[in-house]
Amino acid sequence: MKMAKEEYVSRMLVMLIMIMPLAARGSRLYSWANRLEETGKEKVTNLQFYFHDTLSGKNPTAVKVAQGTDTDKSPTLFGAVFMVDDALTETADPKSKLVGRAQGLYGSSCKEEVGLIMAMSFCFEDGPYKDSTISMIGKNSAMNPIREMPIVGGTGMFRMARGYAIAKTNWFDPKTGDAIVGYNVTVVH
Repeated sequence: MKMAKEEYVSRMLVMLIMIMPLAARGSRLYSWANRLEETGKEKVTNLQFYFHDTLSGKNPTAVKVAQGTDTDKSPTLFGAVFMVDDALTETADPKSKLVGRAQGLYGSSCKEEVGLIMAMSFCFEDGPYKDSTISMIGKNSAMNPIREMPIVGGTGMFRMARGYAIAKTNWFDPKTGDAIVGYNVTVVH
C-alpha cells in the first residue's frame, strides 16, 4: 500500500510540473487578449501578398483529396476538392520573402464556370502579424480578372476580424494549374 501511495504522489508531482508552465502561458495569453480587447478601438489594416498555388512537380502545395464520379468529364472539374499549404510572399517572385502560408481547402463548386469555394486561413509567420491568422471563406470566380471574397474572422492581432480580399491572378499555367495570385486584403479588427 505504501508503494502505491508514493507512486501516486510522484505522478501528481510530475503532472503539476507539466501543468504549471501551461497555466502560466495561458494566463499570459489571456492577459494579452484582454489588453487587445480593452482598447475598444477598431483598426483597419491593409495587407498585400502573393499566394503561390502549385499543383505540379515533385513538391506540390495543393493536392486533390477527393472528386465526384463525373469530375474528370467536367470542363470546370466540378466536384474536385484540394487541400492547400501555399506560400505567401511579399512579391510575385517565388523566391521573395516568405510572410506566411495559406492553409485550407478549395473545391470546384460550379458547373458552368471555373468557380471555387474557398475556406482558407492566411497564417502569418513573419513581421508584426507573426502568429496571427485571417480566415477567408467564399466563392472565387477564378477566371475573372479581379474577384472579391469575404474575410470572416482571425486570431492573434486579427481577433474578431472582418473585411474583404481582392484577388488578381498574376500568373497562371493552364497545363498544370499552377498559379500566382496577388491578394490585397482589408481587415477591420
